[in-house]
Amino acid sequence: MSNRVKLKEINNLKLIFRNIRDYIAGNMTGITRDEQIAKNLMLILFCKIYDEKYNKQVKFYITEKMSDKDVKNIMDSLLVDMKLKYNSIFNDEDEIELYGDVLKYVIKKLQPYSLTTANRDIIADAFEELIGTSFRGGEGQFFTPRNIVEMIIDVLSPNPGEFIMEPACGSGGFLAYILRNYQKNICKDYHLHGIEKDEFLSKVARMYLAVLGDPNYNVFCENSLDVPSKWKNNTEKLVSLGKYDVILTNPPFGAKIPISDPEVLKQYELGHVWKKNGSKWILETKIRDKQPPQILFLERIIQMLKPGGRAGIVLPDGMFGNPSDRYIWEYAKKYVYIKGVISLSQEAFQPSTHTKTSVLFVEKKKDINDVSDYDIFMATATNVGHNKNGKEIYLIDVNGDFIFDANGNKILNDDIPEITKNYLQFIQTGKIKNSPKGFTIKLSKINDNIFIPEHYDEHVKIRLNELKISGLYNMVKFSDLIKNKLIEIKRGNEIGSQFYGTGDIPFVRTSDIVNWEIKADPIKAVAQEVYESYKNRQDVRENDILFVNDGTFLIGRSAMVTSEDVNIIIQSHLRKIRLLKEDNFNSYYLFYLLNLGIVQQQIKNKIFTQATLSTLGNRLEDVILPIFKDKEKIELVSKKMKQIFEEKVNNKKRMSELYNTFNC
Repeated sequence: MSNRVKLKEINNLKLIFRNIRDYIAGNMTGITRDEQIAKNLMLILFCKIYDEKYNKQVKFYITEKMSDKDVKNIMDSLLVDMKLKYNSIFNDEDEIELYGDVLKYVIKKLQPYSLTTANRDIIADAFEELIGTSFRGGEGQFFTPRNIVEMIIDVLSPNPGEFIMEPACGSGGFLAYILRNYQKNICKDYHLHGIEKDEFLSKVARMYLAVLGDPNYNVFCENSLDVPSKWKNNTEKLVSLGKYDVILTNPPFGAKIPISDPEVLKQYELGHVWKKNGSKWILETKIRDKQPPQILFLERIIQMLKPGGRAGIVLPDGMFGNPSDRYIWEYAKKYVYIKGVISLSQEAFQPSTHTKTSVLFVEKKKDINDVSDYDIFMATATNVGHNKNGKEIYLIDVNGDFIFDANGNKILNDDIPEITKNYLQFIQTGKIKNSPKGFTIKLSKINDNIFIPEHYDEHVKIRLNELKISGLYNMVKFSDLIKNKLIEIKRGNEIGSQFYGTGDIPFVRTSDIVNWEIKADPIKAVAQEVYESYKNRQDVRENDILFVNDGTFLIGRSAMVTSEDVNIIIQSHLRKIRLLKEDNFNSYYLFYLLNLGIVQQQIKNKIFTQATLSTLGNRLEDVILPIFKDKEKIELVSKKMKQIFEEKVNNKKRMSELYNTFNC
């Protein structure tokens, strides 16, 4: 035992957890599985939190002189204390299995830090590092980054006395954050409810909330989507539809974990078939064969809300724009006001998952017959404070140096705090100065149930209008060029990986379009006979433009087919754009137009993402091209573009000649 020591603040424990996990796996005989490691570390973490919260003298502290037995006794003593205080959560089977040098290592790694004041959810951090992808992804379980949790809670602003539900609560991160806020404001009037179908996670959530305080909370091990009458008696007694003031959640999602039980599906309107009739979607009596869980979660959340209740939900981007999902919004608009949509960058949940998501905010209607128009807040978080590897990124100046705050700390490159500030301003005043980090759009201006913020970027519209009123350009849609048979667009084909490496004919994929050139991977080259089977149907010619239509981060790239590139096969995610007539401009000018900043921004805003695959679909046809009215300017640009491509071709030829001359 030691006198109270000053514990250090820490905001990111991931590296420590990673080191602990690797050390246990490499040094603890019989304990190597991630879930087994996690269970042991969870108990140790809760012992640490309990010690910080309740012991005046620190027990969770060891020195080099302590024996293995002394250290084991310390941890066993803490565990016994926890079991006595929280006998409804812990049982006799909950034992710390680590011992010896491994247990000492874990304690030494954790003992200097204060876990109860950590800004990040330490349990979520632990799971991100400790639970393998088979556990995390198999049931769609991905843990919500702290900045996104904070944004959702700040926007919903739970009040004392309100009933709060997290229907897919995982390790209890949302509920724990709310509890911390209540404790900070000395609030004792709260009702926190969580539901989690995974028994281990539901237990972790109960442990976590219990150790953080002694709240009026309930975490139930149930399937939120099930028929409520099938819930346990205590759950059915305390949880009911139409009860909750606030609901917040990041539900499991994915087409690989569909709900197919007809008893479950029939209780949901979104569990039934919807058919489009003109511009409207009509609910039919037929039950669907299956439905991804996120769609049913949206309806269950709306069912659980009381009239006037509000919710914040993390959902996959596909739900906000996919043509096949637009009936969902016909349902939603009937029962709730769609208050806000925050588009998150692809990196938001990486490295756990590449699925792109957005956050939906709704308020349940008191009168479903209310069809009045209203403003919807939208924003795009381009930066979320970390990169695709989960590494924190910081603001830098034009010289590449870090920017520091008033306290000398580096500032995270994170748009979410600014978006939250703008949203709260809109909630409080009804007004907002439009920017990508916050703008409003009337429900009546939503196009075909597309709720993607980028789709309504006013800055692009303003710039296009500026170009139009300048009088220098003809503003022409791609669809007009197609309709007037000035251009044609055709897609490539998939050939099957079994043909890779069978010959020398390039199979050009999206990643092979680089710096306006085709740089095909020779490993993916195919045999001549494969090429011959696709040659006529693809009909690739010199001066065709290859355009990336699908694929995360690559959409909008293009390359001109040169005389050196005509013998190729192109992938289905590529589009071949061919100019059919050169009355007004040539292929070089069309290529120039495709790569203009205003055109690229339009392309970016029209990208929809389904799970991890981003696509432009046929929306390239809606892109507006600013074509010079002045023929001489068109000729000048075309001439310069042609020179660039001729130089590229000549360089390729010279390189080829060099290799052929000195080939060993």
